[in-house]
Amino acid sequence: MNAAEHPRSAAGAIGLVLARPPRLLGVEPFFMEFIGGIEERLAERDMSVLLHIVADQRAELDAYRRWAERGLVDAVAVVNLTAGDERPGVLADLGLPAVLVGTADGSPAAPAVRTDDTAPVHEALRHLLELGHRRVARVSGPAALLHTRNRTAALEQGCRDAGIDPPIVEEGDYSREAGAELTTRLLRRSDAPTAILYDNDVMAVAGLQAAKARRVRVPERLSIVAWDDSTQCRLASPPLTTMSVDVHQYGIAVAESALEAAAGMPAAERWSPTARITPRGSTARPSVHAAV
Repeated sequence: MNAAEHPRSAAGAIGLVLARPPRLLGVEPFFMEFIGGIEERLAERDMSVLLHIVADQRAELDAYRRWAERGLVDAVAVVNLTAGDERPGVLADLGLPAVLVGTADGSPAAPAVRTDDTAPVHEALRHLLELGHRRVARVSGPAALLHTRNRTAALEQGCRDAGIDPPIVEEGDYSREAGAELTTRLLRRSDAPTAILYDNDVMAVAGLQAAKARRVRVPERLSIVAWDDSTQCRLASPPLTTMSVDVHQYGIAVAESALEAAAGMPAAERWSPTARITPRGSTARPSVHAAV
Protein backbone atom coordinates (compact mmCIF):
# COMPACT_ATOMS: atom_id res chain seq x y z
CA MET A 1 0.00 0.00 0.00
CA ASN A 2 1.42 3.41 -0.91
CA ALA A 3 0.98 6.71 0.94
CA ALA A 4 -1.81 7.86 -1.36
CA GLU A 5 -3.88 4.80 -0.41
CA HIS A 6 -3.55 5.34 3.33
CA PRO A 7 -6.46 6.90 5.19
CA ARG A 8 -6.10 10.58 5.90
CA SER A 9 -4.40 11.32 9.21
CA ALA A 10 -5.96 13.43 11.94
CA ALA A 11 -4.48 16.88 11.42
CA GLY A 12 -4.45 16.90 7.63
CA ALA A 13 -1.34 19.08 7.42
CA ILE A 14 2.41 18.89 6.91
CA GLY A 15 4.37 21.51 8.85
CA LEU A 16 7.15 23.66 7.41
CA VAL A 17 9.00 26.24 9.51
CA LEU A 18 11.30 28.71 7.79
CA ALA A 19 13.80 30.45 10.04
CA ARG A 20 14.64 33.37 7.78
CA PRO A 21 13.71 37.05 7.42
CA PRO A 22 10.19 37.35 5.97
CA ARG A 23 11.42 40.05 3.55
CA LEU A 24 13.50 37.46 1.72
CA LEU A 25 10.48 35.32 0.88
CA GLY A 26 8.98 38.16 -1.12
CA VAL A 27 11.97 38.39 -3.47
CA GLU A 28 13.38 34.84 -3.46
CA PRO A 29 11.21 32.51 -5.56
CA PHE A 30 12.83 29.23 -4.43
CA PHE A 31 10.64 28.55 -1.42
CA MET A 32 7.45 29.64 -3.14
CA GLU A 33 8.07 27.09 -5.91
CA PHE A 34 9.12 24.50 -3.34
CA ILE A 35 5.95 24.99 -1.28
CA GLY A 36 3.90 24.88 -4.46
CA GLY A 37 5.26 21.42 -5.21
CA ILE A 38 4.44 20.21 -1.69
CA GLU A 39 0.93 21.67 -1.90
CA GLU A 40 0.26 20.03 -5.27
CA ARG A 41 0.97 16.57 -3.90
CA LEU A 42 -0.83 17.13 -0.60
CA ALA A 43 -3.95 18.44 -2.36
CA GLU A 44 -4.48 14.94 -3.75
CA ARG A 45 -5.00 13.83 -0.13
CA ASP A 46 -7.05 16.89 0.83
CA MET A 47 -4.14 18.01 3.00
CA SER A 48 -2.20 21.27 3.17
CA VAL A 49 1.03 22.89 4.30
CA LEU A 50 1.11 24.66 7.65
CA LEU A 51 3.78 27.31 7.04
CA HIS A 52 5.35 29.26 9.87
CA ILE A 53 8.06 31.93 9.54
CA VAL A 54 10.32 32.55 12.54
CA ALA A 55 13.44 34.52 13.37
CA ASP A 56 15.80 31.71 14.37
CA GLN A 57 16.13 28.01 15.11
CA ARG A 58 15.18 28.45 18.77
CA ALA A 59 11.83 29.87 17.72
CA GLU A 60 11.51 27.00 15.24
CA LEU A 61 11.86 24.45 18.05
CA ASP A 62 9.22 26.31 20.07
CA ALA A 63 6.88 26.06 17.08
CA TYR A 64 7.39 22.29 16.90
CA ARG A 65 6.54 21.95 20.58
CA ARG A 66 3.31 23.90 20.12
CA TRP A 67 2.35 21.86 17.07
CA ALA A 68 2.98 18.59 18.91
CA GLU A 69 1.04 19.72 21.98
CA ARG A 70 -1.97 20.80 19.91
CA GLY A 71 -1.81 18.04 17.29
CA LEU A 72 -1.69 20.56 14.46
CA VAL A 73 0.45 18.59 11.98
CA ASP A 74 0.97 14.97 11.00
CA ALA A 75 4.64 15.40 10.03
CA VAL A 76 7.14 18.16 9.41
CA ALA A 77 9.69 18.90 6.71
CA VAL A 78 12.97 20.18 8.16
CA VAL A 79 14.98 22.43 5.84
CA ASN A 80 18.36 24.19 6.00
CA LEU A 81 20.11 21.51 8.02
CA THR A 82 23.17 22.48 10.05
CA ALA A 83 26.13 20.63 11.57
CA GLY A 84 25.03 18.98 14.83
CA ASP A 85 21.43 19.97 14.11
CA GLU A 86 19.29 19.37 17.20
CA ARG A 87 15.94 19.58 15.41
CA PRO A 88 15.67 15.88 14.39
CA GLY A 89 16.28 14.79 17.98
CA VAL A 90 13.75 17.24 19.41
CA LEU A 91 11.13 16.14 16.88
CA ALA A 92 11.77 12.48 17.75
CA ASP A 93 11.31 13.28 21.45
CA LEU A 94 8.05 15.07 20.63
CA GLY A 95 6.82 12.11 18.60
CA LEU A 96 6.46 14.23 15.46
CA PRO A 97 7.41 12.37 12.25
CA ALA A 98 9.98 14.34 10.27
CA VAL A 99 11.56 14.40 6.84
CA LEU A 100 14.99 16.00 6.50
CA VAL A 101 15.33 18.08 3.36
CA GLY A 102 18.59 18.69 1.54
CA THR A 103 22.06 17.95 2.83
CA ALA A 104 21.97 15.61 5.83
CA ASP A 105 24.92 14.98 8.14
CA GLY A 106 26.08 11.36 7.97
CA SER A 107 23.29 8.81 8.40
CA PRO A 108 20.23 10.91 9.26
CA ALA A 109 18.03 9.95 12.20
CA ALA A 110 14.91 10.55 10.09
CA PRO A 111 13.89 9.95 6.46
CA ALA A 112 15.60 12.37 4.11
CA VAL A 113 15.21 13.80 0.62
CA ARG A 114 18.87 14.30 -0.13
CA THR A 115 20.63 16.81 -2.36
CA ASP A 116 23.89 16.36 -4.26
CA ASP A 117 25.85 19.58 -3.69
CA THR A 118 29.14 18.38 -5.15
CA ALA A 119 28.45 17.42 -8.77
CA PRO A 120 26.65 20.68 -9.69
CA VAL A 121 29.49 22.80 -8.27
CA HIS A 122 32.02 20.79 -10.29
CA GLU A 123 29.85 21.26 -13.39
CA ALA A 124 29.71 25.04 -12.86
CA LEU A 125 33.46 25.21 -12.30
CA ARG A 126 34.14 23.08 -15.37
CA HIS A 127 32.06 25.51 -17.44
CA LEU A 128 34.15 28.43 -16.16
CA LEU A 129 37.46 26.61 -16.62
CA GLU A 130 36.58 25.77 -20.21
CA LEU A 131 36.01 29.48 -20.81
CA GLY A 132 39.48 30.22 -19.44
CA HIS A 133 38.72 31.51 -15.94
CA ARG A 134 41.44 30.99 -13.32
CA ARG A 135 40.37 33.39 -10.54
CA VAL A 136 37.04 32.25 -9.17
CA ALA A 137 35.06 33.55 -6.19
CA ARG A 138 31.96 32.40 -4.38
CA VAL A 139 29.27 34.43 -2.59
CA SER A 140 27.76 31.82 -0.33
CA GLY A 141 24.78 31.48 1.93
CA PRO A 142 25.21 31.23 5.73
CA ALA A 143 28.27 29.12 6.56
CA ALA A 144 26.43 27.17 9.28
CA LEU A 145 24.27 25.41 6.69
CA LEU A 146 25.48 21.98 5.58
CA HIS A 147 24.76 22.62 1.92
CA THR A 148 26.80 25.85 2.08
CA ARG A 149 29.75 23.97 3.55
CA ASN A 150 29.47 21.19 0.99
CA ARG A 151 29.32 23.60 -1.95
CA THR A 152 32.33 25.53 -0.67
CA ALA A 153 34.30 22.32 -0.09
CA ALA A 154 33.40 21.12 -3.60
CA LEU A 155 34.58 24.37 -5.16
CA GLU A 156 37.83 24.33 -3.17
CA GLN A 157 38.49 20.74 -4.21
CA GLY A 158 37.66 21.50 -7.82
CA CYS A 159 40.10 24.41 -7.86
CA ARG A 160 42.84 22.23 -6.34
CA ASP A 161 42.22 19.54 -8.92
CA ALA A 162 42.41 22.13 -11.70
CA GLY A 163 45.67 23.54 -10.34
CA ILE A 164 44.33 27.07 -9.89
CA ASP A 165 44.32 29.37 -6.85
CA PRO A 166 41.84 28.61 -4.06
CA PRO A 167 38.49 30.34 -4.53
CA ILE A 168 37.78 33.55 -2.64
CA VAL A 169 34.69 32.87 -0.50
CA GLU A 170 32.49 35.60 0.96
CA GLU A 171 29.62 34.59 3.26
CA GLY A 172 26.24 36.17 2.51
CA ASP A 173 22.67 35.74 3.76
CA TYR A 174 20.79 35.34 0.45
CA SER A 175 19.74 39.01 0.47
CA ARG A 176 20.06 41.63 -2.24
CA GLU A 177 22.12 43.78 0.12
CA ALA A 178 24.65 40.99 0.71
CA GLY A 179 24.95 40.29 -3.00
CA ALA A 180 25.73 43.92 -3.79
CA GLU A 181 28.09 44.53 -0.87
CA LEU A 182 30.11 41.35 -1.27
CA THR A 183 30.44 41.74 -5.03
CA THR A 184 31.75 45.26 -4.57
CA ARG A 185 34.23 43.97 -1.99
CA LEU A 186 35.45 41.28 -4.38
CA LEU A 187 35.85 43.68 -7.28
CA ARG A 188 37.93 46.07 -5.17
CA ARG A 189 40.58 43.41 -4.56
CA SER A 190 43.92 43.61 -6.36
CA ASP A 191 43.35 39.95 -7.32
CA ALA A 192 39.72 40.47 -8.25
CA PRO A 193 38.02 37.35 -9.62
CA THR A 194 37.01 37.00 -13.25
CA ALA A 195 34.04 34.81 -12.26
CA ILE A 196 31.71 34.69 -9.24
CA LEU A 197 29.32 31.91 -8.26
CA TYR A 198 26.39 32.98 -6.10
CA ASP A 199 24.33 30.75 -3.82
CA ASN A 200 21.01 32.16 -4.99
CA ASP A 201 19.45 34.24 -7.72
CA VAL A 202 18.76 37.31 -5.57
CA MET A 203 22.42 37.82 -4.64
CA ALA A 204 23.50 37.16 -8.23
CA VAL A 205 21.17 39.79 -9.72
CA ALA A 206 22.35 42.27 -7.07
CA GLY A 207 25.93 41.34 -7.91
CA LEU A 208 25.30 42.10 -11.58
CA GLN A 209 23.93 45.52 -10.64
CA ALA A 210 26.92 46.19 -8.37
CA ALA A 211 29.32 45.29 -11.18
CA LYS A 212 27.54 47.67 -13.55
CA ALA A 213 27.74 50.43 -10.93
CA ARG A 214 31.53 49.98 -10.93
CA ARG A 215 31.59 49.89 -14.75
CA VAL A 216 32.74 46.27 -14.70
CA ARG A 217 31.30 44.76 -17.85
CA VAL A 218 29.51 41.41 -17.66
CA PRO A 219 30.56 39.02 -19.13
CA GLU A 220 33.63 40.65 -20.73
CA ARG A 221 35.35 41.40 -17.42
CA LEU A 222 33.27 39.36 -14.98
CA SER A 223 31.28 36.17 -15.45
CA ILE A 224 28.36 35.47 -13.11
CA VAL A 225 26.68 32.18 -12.24
CA ALA A 226 23.57 32.02 -10.02
CA TRP A 227 22.36 29.00 -8.10
CA ASP A 228 18.61 28.61 -8.81
CA ASP A 229 16.98 29.87 -11.95
CA SER A 230 14.20 32.45 -11.85
CA THR A 231 12.39 35.01 -13.95
CA GLN A 232 14.70 37.75 -12.69
CA CYS A 233 17.72 35.76 -13.88
CA ARG A 234 16.20 35.32 -17.33
CA LEU A 235 15.18 38.99 -17.60
CA ALA A 236 18.49 40.41 -16.37
CA SER A 237 20.73 42.17 -18.88
CA PRO A 238 22.62 40.08 -19.75
CA PRO A 239 20.54 37.04 -18.78
CA LEU A 240 22.28 35.11 -16.01
CA THR A 241 23.86 31.71 -16.37
CA THR A 242 22.30 29.55 -13.66
CA MET A 243 22.46 26.23 -11.89
CA SER A 244 18.87 25.24 -12.62
CA VAL A 245 16.86 22.71 -10.64
CA ASP A 246 13.23 21.62 -10.83
CA VAL A 247 12.25 23.12 -7.47
CA HIS A 248 8.58 22.24 -7.94
CA GLN A 249 9.46 18.57 -8.37
CA TYR A 250 11.71 18.83 -5.35
CA GLY A 251 8.68 19.90 -3.31
CA ILE A 252 6.66 16.97 -4.66
CA ALA A 253 9.38 14.54 -3.56
CA VAL A 254 9.40 16.04 -0.06
CA ALA A 255 5.61 15.75 0.12
CA GLU A 256 5.82 12.07 -0.85
CA SER A 257 8.28 11.36 1.96
CA ALA A 258 6.28 13.42 4.45
CA LEU A 259 3.11 11.48 3.62
CA GLU A 260 4.94 8.20 4.20
CA ALA A 261 6.31 9.47 7.51
CA ALA A 262 2.88 10.68 8.64
CA ALA A 263 1.37 7.29 7.80
CA GLY A 264 4.05 5.46 9.77
CA MET A 265 5.39 3.80 6.63
CA PRO A 266 9.06 3.16 5.80
CA ALA A 267 10.17 6.12 3.72
CA ALA A 268 11.63 5.44 0.31
CA GLU A 269 15.07 6.91 -0.39
CA ARG A 270 14.63 10.05 -2.47
CA TRP A 271 16.92 12.65 -3.99
CA SER A 272 16.12 16.16 -5.10
CA PRO A 273 16.40 16.82 -8.84
CA THR A 274 20.01 17.53 -9.78
CA ALA A 275 21.00 21.12 -10.53
CA ARG A 276 22.27 21.54 -14.10
CA ILE A 277 24.04 24.48 -15.64
CA THR A 278 22.03 26.65 -18.02
CA PRO A 279 24.52 28.88 -19.88
CA ARG A 280 23.32 32.35 -20.79
CA GLY A 281 24.86 35.72 -21.53
CA SER A 282 26.52 36.34 -18.15
CA THR A 283 29.41 33.92 -18.72
CA ALA A 284 32.11 34.20 -21.37
CA ARG A 285 35.85 33.99 -21.86
CA PRO A 286 37.51 36.69 -19.73
CA SER A 287 39.05 39.41 -21.85
CA VAL A 288 40.90 41.53 -19.29
CA HIS A 289 41.58 41.72 -15.56
CA ALA A 290 38.38 42.12 -13.55
CA ALA A 291 39.70 44.75 -11.15
CA VAL A 292 39.06 48.46 -11.67
